[in-house]
Amino acid sequence: MVSSPESFWEKLGPAERDSIERIATRRTFAPGDFLCHQGDQTRNVHVVRSGHVRVLATGPDAREVVIAVRTPGDVIGELAALDNSPRSATLQALTPVDVLTVPGARFARLCQAEPRLSWVLLAVIANRLRDADRQWLEFGGGSVLRRVAALLLELAVRHGKPTGVGVEIATPATQDELAATVATSRESLARVLRELRARGLITTGRRRVTIHRMAELERLAR
Repeated sequence: MVSSPESFWEKLGPAERDSIERIATRRTFAPGDFLCHQGDQTRNVHVVRSGHVRVLATGPDAREVVIAVRTPGDVIGELAALDNSPRSATLQALTPVDVLTVPGARFARLCQAEPRLSWVLLAVIANRLRDADRQWLEFGGGSVLRRVAALLLELAVRHGKPTGVGVEIATPATQDELAATVATSRESLARVLRELRARGLITTGRRRVTIHRMAELERLAR
């Protein structure tokens, strides 16, 4: 498993990882497969070993929004196991996905028995709440141009790779999903991307964006 140093799995010690692996089952999902649906009564907790899983939520207006994309080392589905409530979001594989799956009740008991595991999980949940607050501020208001610029900067920080011509972002999300994240239409997103290309700030390809002038994009995002 190659994961971020800040991920749930990387923050655990060897003992906690062994405890999870002893009670987990390896499962795989093909692109497009659902791990669970919003409102489900399932309680399984998954640790992503490889691949990308998108987190979707449907609001009262029936609009589906991409909340996040989880990557190797991330834990997903933990809230339903901890509070015994229906699923708060839908989980769908974006790429081939390999996970460690633990029944919710066993995961909850393990958290009670392993203080370090509980503390790491609490830190993960706290960070996600902070991210949600920040994303609401960044993507919830202002012009579409400002929201799209803020989203591109967010993706650059999380998934960007420096190249000789800028910062390249390879995102598994579609334009419809990116548009939903910034609460706009696909057409409005495409218009803003055309404007940013015309200014020379970015170039785009299939599910790929390269940011050439980060400072100018930052100014647009303010």
